[in-house]
Amino acid sequence: MGLINSLKQAFSKPFKTISVAEAKDLLASGATLVDVRSAQEWRSGRAPQAKHVPLDRLQTSTAGINKNRPVIAVCASGMRSASAARLLAAQGYQAYSLRGGMGAWRQAGEPVR
Repeated sequence: MGLINSLKQAFSKPFKTISVAEAKDLLASGATLVDVRSAQEWRSGRAPQAKHVPLDRLQTSTAGINKNRPVIAVCASGMRSASAARLLAAQGYQAYSLRGGMGAWRQAGEPVR
């Protein structure tokens, strides 16, 4: 049993993938939404409360992201946000990835500016 548990822990995700509804609940309780898309994608429409930190910049600096609050990463579809959440979790953040990204955010009828 020890080996199996060790393997599970080694291969488990250090972050949780969440739905738009779960993200909204976390945001209501003070979480930070970090949009890791490119500048061009950011300009094409973003969640009003999102902070823009492109994934390549996040890989070198998390300055300005409060470590005492949960952090939800969002991208276009959920792939880059998973990478961002993994990176943040490795640095001690309580990290989440938004399943479906901005596509899911829009489909849920959430505001975009």
